[in-house]
Amino acid sequence: MENKITQPWMKGLIISLVLIALSIIFQLTGLSKIKSLQWLQSVLIIGALIWVCIGYGKEMSGNVTFGNVFAHGFKATAAMTVIFVIYTVIAFKFLFPEMADQALAEARIEMEKNNTLSENEIDKGIEMTRKFFLPFAIGGILIGFAFIGAIGSLLGAAFTKKNPKTPFEQ
Repeated sequence: MENKITQPWMKGLIISLVLIALSIIFQLTGLSKIKSLQWLQSVLIIGALIWVCIGYGKEMSGNVTFGNVFAHGFKATAAMTVIFVIYTVIAFKFLFPEMADQALAEARIEMEKNNTLSENEIDKGIEMTRKFFLPFAIGGILIGFAFIGAIGSLLGAAFTKKNPKTPFEQ
């Protein structure tokens, strides 16, 4: 009897739903402004991908290679990324339209602390960022999740117990 393998997109869906719930909670409670809590998302993704990879190795009874496990973890990352990008568009357009304004206000404060930019340069920078805020956010998610997903998948593939069988043994 074949083992039932949970598809990577399903695991990516589960991880993304947890991340979305966490994001909504942070936004509603105002915790999204705390910089140290933003690392929680990265740690959660890496931990979840390690869990995904180890689970895949167990589902396959150890008959996996490093590459198989890494690919499974990265497929889950791809699914998670697509779902989180969709959530981000919905969040910025409908759920929390004030998020962009809050982020731009924080960026203005940081730029003013720098003292190397004039008020006019700051205004131009904020206006340009306002126009392209959503594409910048999506690009950041794509790059960030790919990087974190690669790390999590590599770690998961390294920690997964492997006992691959050669075609002659089957």
